[in-house]
Amino acid sequence: MSNQEERQSWSSRLAYVMTVAGATVGFGATWRFPYLVGENGGGAYVFLFCVAMIVIGIPMILVENVIGRRMKVNAIDAFSGHANGKKIAVGWKILGYTSLLGAFGILAYYMVLGGWVLEYIGSLLTGKLDFSQPLNVEYTASFLKENIHDNLWGIIAYTLLFVIVNYFILVKGIVDGIERSVKYLMPILFVFLLVMVIRNVTLPGAMEGISFYLMPDFSKITPQLFVFVLGQVFFALSLGFGVLITLSSYLDKNENLVKTATITGIMNTIIAVLAGFMIFPSLFSFGVPPDSGPTLVFQSLPIVFSNMWGGTIFAIIFFGLLVVAALTTSLTIYEVIITALQEKTKIGRKKAIAVTLGVIFILGNIPSVLGDNLWKDTTIIGKSIFDAFDYISGNILFILTALGSAIFVGFVLKDEAKATLKSALQNYFAVLLNDKNIKDNLESIVIEGHTDSDGEYLYNLRLSQNRALAVMEFIDSWNNDMNLRKILVASGRGRAMPIVENGVENKEKSRRIEIKFTLSNKDAINEIQNFLNYDKNTTAN
Repeated sequence: MSNQEERQSWSSRLAYVMTVAGATVGFGATWRFPYLVGENGGGAYVFLFCVAMIVIGIPMILVENVIGRRMKVNAIDAFSGHANGKKIAVGWKILGYTSLLGAFGILAYYMVLGGWVLEYIGSLLTGKLDFSQPLNVEYTASFLKENIHDNLWGIIAYTLLFVIVNYFILVKGIVDGIERSVKYLMPILFVFLLVMVIRNVTLPGAMEGISFYLMPDFSKITPQLFVFVLGQVFFALSLGFGVLITLSSYLDKNENLVKTATITGIMNTIIAVLAGFMIFPSLFSFGVPPDSGPTLVFQSLPIVFSNMWGGTIFAIIFFGLLVVAALTTSLTIYEVIITALQEKTKIGRKKAIAVTLGVIFILGNIPSVLGDNLWKDTTIIGKSIFDAFDYISGNILFILTALGSAIFVGFVLKDEAKATLKSALQNYFAVLLNDKNIKDNLESIVIEGHTDSDGEYLYNLRLSQNRALAVMEFIDSWNNDMNLRKILVASGRGRAMPIVENGVENKEKSRRIEIKFTLSNKDAINEIQNFLNYDKNTTAN
């Protein structure tokens, strides 16, 4: 049985969308995004992030979805096959390997962050982190050092626990494991998020934090800030790790990728923005600086919770939210490597999972923990082991992979799509022009453009005409048959003929091109003309 036959498929579009949302809503939205906002101008960063997410993020999601669903294989072999009648160069597979390296690098420190969060939850439950009295910066800094950086075996144990949780979910497969888990985890995440947002925006002085968060200072928008934002968009959407390529490889061929990409991008943006609302109002309410960097969640927020009524409960909810977000992301990143290992080596799924999690734990997680402890003097490109994994994977590998994927779709698969369209049109025209009965009565072939009902009448008319002309230009680029040119007609129908399903306009299907032909039956026309002439003469007599 082939790999393609053995592959599972998502049970529904909602299941896939929720899983992708889970994959893209992790520490990127709940940990990384807030501290970057605090470091880079508040509202200015948020404004650019939202713009970049729509303009760049959503198209890039679509790119990786197209690559993944096309071959329905792992992230390496997704860059293979044929395009434009030729075999795709094997060199494109490098993008698949860089995505796997990026996934390894992310997981190497990502699971350790999960261990940190579990340590904080354990400390809150046991009373080691006590909120009975308001805390200060000195106390939280000392707690972070003693219980995270200097707590070698404790963090290794919590990291291993987080890895084991991932293992038990992953062994159940795409549908019974990842899909089913996300179905429960994502609603929990949303509930936790909303609870925290409602609590924080109702604090005294919260409006100052909301103003910092939402009101952009356009003087802080610089080319450098845009680069930082772009990196966060890629990180937040899991672009370049092979995640979306792998998840979309389990998609049905009929799935609407444009709609899926749009929903994913919008959902991630909403959650990232909401994450800011659960942090910045409380920081300003209790006078905690918002620009404390990566330690914002672990060092600054405990100060906020200690000054808040019910602080311990809300802190447990907050760190529980981080665990859930991290879990929905780590599962999908692991799946990138597991799927590739399983399909490339033909080993069983359980063995592929054990090997993947075990190797990453030994070669990635443990060194990341040691980098803050026994190996703290060891540096890679001037950074600690933990930070090096983050920097190399997040700022080099996944950007190269994502941009390479865009080039692959734009220059390789574009030709494939054009070739498919050309072949279909050539066959269509051949049937019309080579059949004598049809050809003798063929009056015209109409390339008909249509739009949905949105927009003004004349705008839609021009838009539909331009769509029809674009197809005509494409046909003309390879067609030299003068007989065909004589009968080709471009027509724009605007919004006159929308596609209606169950009484509701399907706007996506309404935006289309139709190719029609009209026949002129000369014998029938002559018969009608003779009848009309006979009737006229009879009446006159």
